[in-house]
Amino acid sequence: MSSPEIPDEIVAHYEQYDEHTRLRDGDGQLENARTRLLIDRYFPPPPAVVLDIGGGPGVYANWLAAAGYTVHLRDPMPRHIDEAMASAHPGSPLASATVGDARDLDFDDASADAVLLLGPLYHLTGLDDRLRALREARRVLRPGGVVLAAGVSRFASALDGLWRNLPADPEFRTILERDLAEGQHRNPTGNLTYWTTAYFHRPDELRDELNDAGFERSEVVAVEGIGWIMPDFEDRWADPANRRHILDIVALTEREPSILGVSQHLLGVGWSPA
Repeated sequence: MSSPEIPDEIVAHYEQYDEHTRLRDGDGQLENARTRLLIDRYFPPPPAVVLDIGGGPGVYANWLAAAGYTVHLRDPMPRHIDEAMASAHPGSPLASATVGDARDLDFDDASADAVLLLGPLYHLTGLDDRLRALREARRVLRPGGVVLAAGVSRFASALDGLWRNLPADPEFRTILERDLAEGQHRNPTGNLTYWTTAYFHRPDELRDELNDAGFERSEVVAVEGIGWIMPDFEDRWADPANRRHILDIVALTEREPSILGVSQHLLGVGWSPA
């Protein structure tokens, strides 16, 4: 396993930004809930071996370990590894947690039942690097194993920007226009809310990358779907009945091609050849 090479601006962003908080607040709650539902749907039952690659501070890794899975966490940020270890559930430790690179994994061939790539693909801005990460995931999966790989929608800046009236800032407008034209997100402003260096996928691109990496039966589903686009989201989410309505409608529309790109996050699903 090689030491991961991370652009300085990405390191600086995650040194300042709290991933735990992001998934507990605002529409991050929808992302969190939907991701867990999709993992439950696609993963084999415990005690399957799961590799959470680019898993940040272990939000999903520790949840899976507590459910009885054998979970190995890798992330390029030492801070995230420390946070994951500190927040592990008593009696349900991670099998391992260390700094690692999605493009060069320290696991044997065919040694895992499922792989999570919820962080790497959108911070690997070059196609060759994304395909390397996906091919590494396929290498370590047993025949018939599943990968869940997240991407950020090509239209995330446009939709979120309009919702928050960010295009009024000429610097954000420049960022947004490049996102739409190239999918290459760059933020030279220093404003944390404008995020950091990333690649934004079209839904069909994410599916094509899974296919090109050798996965079978590849599909792309929405994570938040259309559920995040409401000004009173937090009030509705706080009510159990409304929360159920949001989750139900997102599930009913999660594969609709005409609105897939409205979802801030996309989830690519693929299976290793049996």
